[in-house]
Amino acid sequence: MIAEDGISDYGFAKRKAARQLGAVNADELPNNAEIEAEVRTYLAVFQDEEHLERQQVMRLAAIEVMRELDAFRPYLTGAVLEGTAGRYSEVEIDLFPESAKEVEIFFLNQNVAYEHREPRRNQPDGPEAILVFDWDDIPFKLRIYAQDIERVSRRGAHGARQMERARRSVVEALVSNTPATAGTTP
Repeated sequence: MIAEDGISDYGFAKRKAARQLGAVNADELPNNAEIEAEVRTYLAVFQDEEHLERQQVMRLAAIEVMRELDAFRPYLTGAVLEGTAGRYSEVEIDLFPESAKEVEIFFLNQNVAYEHREPRRNQPDGPEAILVFDWDDIPFKLRIYAQDIERVSRRGAHGARQMERARRSVVEALVSNTPATAGTTP
């Protein structure tokens, strides 16, 4: 479901799979690290060349967008950074501007068409706003956080594993160190 259908929420995918398989015990479900390892294996077996090319294209697009949004302190996160982006993945970028409105004003001034989504309100230190848009036909999701959240350790849903994020220079290094025919490292 994650690799083929583009489901990015591991918890949702686990619950859906558990229902389909009749599993009721949460201890029977794999953890996120096990899921990520299997997604990598699946992509390597069934979508290897396509996956590597898509990964490179998405990282290059991330660099362009991060360059444009540099004033808002962007970080790449999610499947594109981790090397598990599937056919339907979005490029996920976290921003830490002085205010969320500042980013929206920037988009309006640049004539960038975007959709504003309300974030879940039950997340401590969660995003103030979420903006989605396409950049050269590549879907992007920007999560906009308060400035002081930048220094807070990022945790996955329900305190799960540490979520990685990378500045533009790290993404540029990933791109320059990843030939089109070689694997990627998160």
